[in-house]
Amino acid sequence: MTENRKIYKSIGEVAKMLNLIDKNSGKLSTHTLRYWEKEFKQIKPYIFAGKRRYYDAKSIDLLKNIHYLLKNKGMTIKGVKNLLNNNQTELDEDNNQTINRKIIKTKIFKISNLLKKLKNNG
Repeated sequence: MTENRKIYKSIGEVAKMLNLIDKNSGKLSTHTLRYWEKEFKQIKPYIFAGKRRYYDAKSIDLLKNIHYLLKNKGMTIKGVKNLLNNNQTELDEDNNQTINRKIIKTKIFKISNLLKKLKNNG
């Protein structure tokens, strides 16, 4: 398990990373993560001996994305589910914003067309 501890983070460690604090008690809110597990099928913690939840880097990134979309962007759980189910959204860690792949592809296409027009006119 000591080797796994380097790779996996406990539910408490992840709650601390995401700063999930219960407003009433001031304690870490691990129940939020358990609730998100039920709501988002993409979250799959590993359960080792003792039935404790552990999260790998991929799961932690997904949880960071969900947290950002819900808490910072003010999206609903239903809205975040739609984005995740369509694989359209990633978290841009540099500026902490969501990226919609379809919008980016459209913008790249438009820019490419503009460049072609400029090249042909020049």
